[in-house]
Amino acid sequence: MPKYADLALPDNPKLMSNITHFARALRKAGLPIGTGRVMDAIQAVQAAGFTRKRDFYWVLHACFVSKPEHRPVFAQVFRLYWRDPRYLEHMMAMLTPQIRGVQEERTAKAAEKRAAEAILDGAMRDVPDLPEPEDTTEIEIDASRTMSSQERLRTLDFELMSTDEMAQAKRMLAQMALPIKPMRSRRMQARTKGALADWRRTLRQAMRQGGEVTQIARKSPRDRWPNLVALCDISGSMSQYSRVVLHFLHAVSNHKGPGWARVHAFTFGTRLTNITRHLHQRDVDAALAAAGAEAQDWEGGTRIGACLTAFNRDWSRRVLGQGAVVLLITDGLDRDDPDGLARAMERLHLSARRVIWVNPLLRWDGFAPKAQGIAAMMPHVDSFRAGHNIASLQALADTISLTDDLGEKARMMAYLQ
Repeated sequence: MPKYADLALPDNPKLMSNITHFARALRKAGLPIGTGRVMDAIQAVQAAGFTRKRDFYWVLHACFVSKPEHRPVFAQVFRLYWRDPRYLEHMMAMLTPQIRGVQEERTAKAAEKRAAEAILDGAMRDVPDLPEPEDTTEIEIDASRTMSSQERLRTLDFELMSTDEMAQAKRMLAQMALPIKPMRSRRMQARTKGALADWRRTLRQAMRQGGEVTQIARKSPRDRWPNLVALCDISGSMSQYSRVVLHFLHAVSNHKGPGWARVHAFTFGTRLTNITRHLHQRDVDAALAAAGAEAQDWEGGTRIGACLTAFNRDWSRRVLGQGAVVLLITDGLDRDDPDGLARAMERLHLSARRVIWVNPLLRWDGFAPKAQGIAAMMPHVDSFRAGHNIASLQALADTISLTDDLGEKARMMAYLQ
C-alpha cells in the first residue's frame, strides 16, 4: 500500500454510496468491476469493520483487484478518492493546461492521469467560464511551429499516457508495419531475363525438340523473407512498455502483404514463455488476454540470463534459422550472474543475423551502461534503440532496413566508452 499522510474521515462518510462511486471510478479507469464485486466489497467492509484505514485499503483491494497490472491504478484512484482532501484541485491541475513559471514541474506518475480522468468523469465540462477582462486587446500567437496533438502523442512516454491517449496510441500502432527487405537465397528460380543461364533446363527443352537448342533458359537467385523473433521483458519495471510493444508485434504479425516469413514472440521475467500462437488471433485484446493468461510471471522478478539460456537451448535452432532478426525488449536490469548473461547474449548474437536491443532507459539523455547486466549485454548487440514512445517504435523500421552496420557499430562503441 502506498504511504500517504493519515487524514481524518468525516463523521458521516456514507460508506455504501461512496464505495459504489469508488467502484464506478475504478471501472472507468479500466478495471473489470461489475455489480457483484461492488456488493461483495460492501459486505466485506461491513464484516471487517472500519477501524483502521490500512485494513480498509486492503479489503477493497482484495475485492476489486484481480491482476497485477491493476494495482497501480487502484492505488492512485484510492489515494485521490479517499485519502487526499484536495484531490479535485490536484486532478484539475493534472488535466487542465496551465502556463507555469520557472518552478520545477512534477512529473505525473504512472496511472495518475487515468485515475484523475476516471474520478472527474466530465467534471471538466461543468467548470464555469471565466469572466472576460475589461481589456479587449487581441493577442495574435503564431502557432505554425507548435506541436500538433498527433505529434505530441508520438513523442509522449507510454508510462505517462492517460486512458484516452493510450487507446489512441494503440490505434496508431495497429496501423504500423515493420518492413524488411528480402534476402537473396542460394536457391534459383526461372526468370525470363535472369542474370544466369540455366543449362539444365535449356538441355531439357532441347531434348523435347530433337536436341536442337532454340532458346537459352535463364535463372536468378530467389528472394526469401527472414523471421522476426521478439523477446519481451515483462518484469515489474517493463510491464507497461511490453504491453504496448506486444500490441505493435500483433500488428506486425497480422500485416497483410510481403514481409516477415514468420513472427515469433516470447515473454520472459522469471521464466521463458512462447506466446507466438496467441498473436495469430485476429482480435488484439483476445490475443493479449490469452498471452497474459499463459505468462504467469507478469510484473515479477527479472532473470534475463537464465531466460536467454533457456531460449538458446530450446528454441534457437527452431526459430533463428535463415537469417532471423531478434528484437530484445528489456531494460537490462538483471540480478543474476553477469558472466552467465554475457555467455547467453554471445550465443544469441552468433545464432541470429542481427540483434536489436530496444531499451526504454535510453530515453534519458544521461544514460550510461553502468549496471552490470547492461554492460554484459552491450558488446553482443548490433543496434541499441529506445522504445518508450510511438516515434521510437517507428524508428525501428529504419534500423532494421539499415545497411550501414559500421555506423551502428560506431554508435555502440560510443555507449561502451
